[in-house]
Amino acid sequence: MSGWLRVVGLGPAEADWRTREVERALAEAQHVVGYHTYLARVPERSGLTRHGSDNGDELARARRGLELAQRGARVVVVSGGDAGVFGMAAAVFEALELGPPSWRNIEITVLPAVTAMLAAAARLGAPLGNDFCAINLSDNLKPWAVVEKRLALAAQADFVIALYNPASQARQEQLGQALEILRRHRTLDAVVMFARAVGRPQEQLRVTTLGTADPAWADMQTLILVGNHTTRCVAREAARPWVYTPRRLAPAP
Repeated sequence: MSGWLRVVGLGPAEADWRTREVERALAEAQHVVGYHTYLARVPERSGLTRHGSDNGDELARARRGLELAQRGARVVVVSGGDAGVFGMAAAVFEALELGPPSWRNIEITVLPAVTAMLAAAARLGAPLGNDFCAINLSDNLKPWAVVEKRLALAAQADFVIALYNPASQARQEQLGQALEILRRHRTLDAVVMFARAVGRPQEQLRVTTLGTADPAWADMQTLILVGNHTTRCVAREAARPWVYTPRRLAPAP
């Protein structure tokens, strides 16, 4: 029997945020491999074996999926959001490159999904309406000095910036440092958006400024968007403003 491996994103929330392609892969799979938190979002059913592990075990999960697929099983490796954006897709290909040559004959497909910055942007309006970039604030897999350099250069280039993984129980200081770097290169009235648990019952959206942004507002479930010099708020009566970045870019002051 010929096995396959699908690397999929579950989107930021429940099934409504998944693509039909991802749903088909989950329906056809014999095994699903992933972080416990994400596996909990995959419904149990007859014929599906679940392989959960803790956060930080990405390469072990990837190897497990490849081993099962090589044996002829239909395997799905899951991520939150999109698997290709700071997710399991890169871990699978890293394991593939380091693993036995026979793994390279496995049928592997990466299925796109809704990543956190797209879900947050849709809730807030259109803050990604002009050029943007995404930076992962975690220094677990790269030096913090690299994060600092990328933040400074992105701010100088006037990108709208999406900040992934801004804080965790083990990383309480980095977000404050990141905001200070941004304040050196952006005006304090630049629009900043905190989007927590988008699409879930505990969803929280906050629109503020760079000068007043508080690191305490973020946790592992938060995505932060930092506007460029043209990002605007459209005020509404008794409602949170819409935020958008104009398509036409005027010269920076």
